[in-house]
Amino acid sequence: MADRPSGTVTFLFSDVEGSTRLLRALGAERYRSVLDAHRRIVRGAIASHRGEEVDVQGDAFFVAFHSAQDAVAAAADAQRMLAAHEWPDANDVRVRIGIHTTEAIATDEGYIGIGVHTGARICAAAHGGQVLLSQTASELVAEEHGIELIELGSFRLKDLAAPQQLHQLAIDGLPARFPRPRTLDNHPTNLPLQATQLIGRAREAAEVAALLEKDETRLVTLTGPGGAGKTRLALQVAADLVDDFPDGAFFVALAGVADPELVIPTIGQALSVSEAAGQSLSAFLGPKRLLLVLDNLEHIIGAAPAVAALLSQAPGVRAIATSQEPLHIGAEQVYPLAPMSLPNLARSPDAATALESEAVVLFAERARAVQPGFAVTDENAAAIAELCVRLDGLPLALELAAARTGLLSPEAILARLGQRLTLLTGGSRDQPARLQTLRNTLTWSHDLLTDAERGLLARLSVFAGGFTLVAAEQVGDADLDLLGSLVDRSLVQRQGDRFSMLEAVREFAAEQLDAAGHAEAIRERHAAYFEGLAVAAFDARMQRPKVATELEAELDNLRAALDWLSGTDAARYGRLVGRLGWFWHVHSHFAEGRARVERALSAASTEGEDRAQLLSAATELAGWHGDIAGAERVGAEAIAAWRDLGRETETGLVRYDLAWGHFFAGGDLAVARRLMEESLELSRSVADPWLINRSQLGLLQILVAVGDVQTVKQLGPEAVEVSRRLGDRWSEHFAEHFLADCALIEGDVAEAQRRYRLSLEAAWESGDQVETCYELQGMAMAAAGDRPEHALRIMSAATTKLAELGVEAAPTFWSELIERHIAAARRDLAEAEADTAWRAGTDLSLAGAVEEARSGEALDAPQGSV
Repeated sequence: MADRPSGTVTFLFSDVEGSTRLLRALGAERYRSVLDAHRRIVRGAIASHRGEEVDVQGDAFFVAFHSAQDAVAAAADAQRMLAAHEWPDANDVRVRIGIHTTEAIATDEGYIGIGVHTGARICAAAHGGQVLLSQTASELVAEEHGIELIELGSFRLKDLAAPQQLHQLAIDGLPARFPRPRTLDNHPTNLPLQATQLIGRAREAAEVAALLEKDETRLVTLTGPGGAGKTRLALQVAADLVDDFPDGAFFVALAGVADPELVIPTIGQALSVSEAAGQSLSAFLGPKRLLLVLDNLEHIIGAAPAVAALLSQAPGVRAIATSQEPLHIGAEQVYPLAPMSLPNLARSPDAATALESEAVVLFAERARAVQPGFAVTDENAAAIAELCVRLDGLPLALELAAARTGLLSPEAILARLGQRLTLLTGGSRDQPARLQTLRNTLTWSHDLLTDAERGLLARLSVFAGGFTLVAAEQVGDADLDLLGSLVDRSLVQRQGDRFSMLEAVREFAAEQLDAAGHAEAIRERHAAYFEGLAVAAFDARMQRPKVATELEAELDNLRAALDWLSGTDAARYGRLVGRLGWFWHVHSHFAEGRARVERALSAASTEGEDRAQLLSAATELAGWHGDIAGAERVGAEAIAAWRDLGRETETGLVRYDLAWGHFFAGGDLAVARRLMEESLELSRSVADPWLINRSQLGLLQILVAVGDVQTVKQLGPEAVEVSRRLGDRWSEHFAEHFLADCALIEGDVAEAQRRYRLSLEAAWESGDQVETCYELQGMAMAAAGDRPEHALRIMSAATTKLAELGVEAAPTFWSELIERHIAAARRDLAEAEADTAWRAGTDLSLAGAVEEARSGEALDAPQGSV
């Protein structure tokens, strides 16, 4: 180890792309010969440029260099020699290389430093024959003569930390064009970026990944106490395996969900599966190969059977769950997550031996984030080692302790921690020992706060699922400096404009709120604040449709407010439920909304306008959910209630929802038309342009379905104009679509193409994938007569995407139009040509299909990832 670089080190990682494929192609004996030749070539290049092998496993090298220039030269030589070598049966050995310069400490076992992980991730992002460099490495060699770099851009590596700038080394005589780096950017995913990289847990991550690769394992449940790092490990495993799941890896946060019946709808939300758009979660997942991370299930363990049923309907879906207890379902593999590895206190450790412990490395890295010059030294190593042992190696406890290094030395932290743990031993005897230790750690951290900070932390515990600064100020009397202090101490986390607390911290703080006797008053203020938010959103729902998205961010807080009011004030509970019915419809929370409404309606204290609004909400939710019998039953009562109050506007809205209910449920279209016409008439009587527009659009849909083209042509231009004047692109796309339908039905394909294109642009801009598919189908039908091959490609792409989204069959009139025009397109082509065009469309992404529809020209490959 004497010559091993330390301090500023450049790491080179390499491995063979497709090594498993090579092994299968060549057989074990010949593959061993190829592997030996590969090692000789790479080792020769490393040695000639003074590199130090740190580790070699199979086809993978981990090498350290004193300079970035040496690492780059070794990589270039290795790639040239590998390309020039004659490999058996033309099975080229293509090696991918990643280079990163960072600060690191050399130990007997290898290296300590976060940059080791970064270098490995950069290598994993490369393609065979490619050399990728980090920003720091590229800056050190950019001015060197004979070294040419290609800037590739910023990419999310699979460590989930902030995006990294990547550069490619251009090597004379070798290819310089490669596909995009293999990063999270190339996959459908909502895995959140993390403020810090994962420390340690390499063994655990590999073991969990191996479990998921077994055919018999559908679900791996990570168990352990709060603060053990279950969520972070699950996220990392998902990022590591994203290449194995072509349909993506998705994170589902369940900490704020209190009802087990809401788990499945919450999974749908994370996947953007909308019941309102006619999608089915089981149909959506059925053909997918996809990975789910179901985070924080222990408080809603009753959802286990529903999770098991969902997985049984989707054979290609795998899941990682985090919970303090197993789910006890079939095909589950439980993986207890132990604390991080600890130093041996039998002998006083020096810095190098202390840093062989994952717990010490985590403490040091988190302390360095607070105090950039922090380092583990021979002088403080013993105190840090004992501190990590006293905290049982729990990541949350270590991070809270590290957050204090800006004020206290490790020795001072240890002394204070020792006093506190001696004072607060024990705890609930039915709790695991480590959970008692975590409680003691939180108590210690809490006692380090000022009285004002403690009070604020307790008051903030009332929020579920995060909060804004305004909410913290109005509900918790938050002072900006005090809130900032809690963020600095890692007790409150900030993500963009929102703040949140780790669940363990929040639960502990809630206990303090209860103990102080302020819980009832603060929960009342919390409920009142979100009542006001919901009422304001209800009043603005027509003029500002995006307000529903703003409410979605507060869904957990709304649930908490509802739960509080349900036990304290039934009248206010009913009032809030009635104002949220529209939101539950727009964001597809049908099951939750209908259950809340039914409970509120059963309360005898709900009367007058509040009861009428509840009946309206019940009608809307039942109608748009396809339950026309239920909608009719409560709708009649709602109309009577609003009439008694003299509120014709609301009467019109009830008719509007009943009309849509008949349309979606396949009911009597004549009844749907009559109801929508009555709604439009009432809307015009109150001269509200937003109500007129929505009612008129609903009428247009029904009129198109019944074939009343002339009326649609008469009303359609007005709907387009109103939508544009209101700035409502979502409504504008519908208005253009209905006019396009009329043109198509009458045979004016040029006008149909023009209108469908306008509608496509508006739908694509709005981000509505389902409606985008319908517009693509319209454009395909309009093109069927003169460009049958193009029409079949577009129709195939749209139909395939709708199936992927889990959308059920379209309304009958639309299906009949498609069948007529696509059959004509097929008749104009030879059977083989038609089949080829259709197959080509299935390979197009949605973005590619939109681009082809816009240009009218076939594209050679899928475009984009949507």
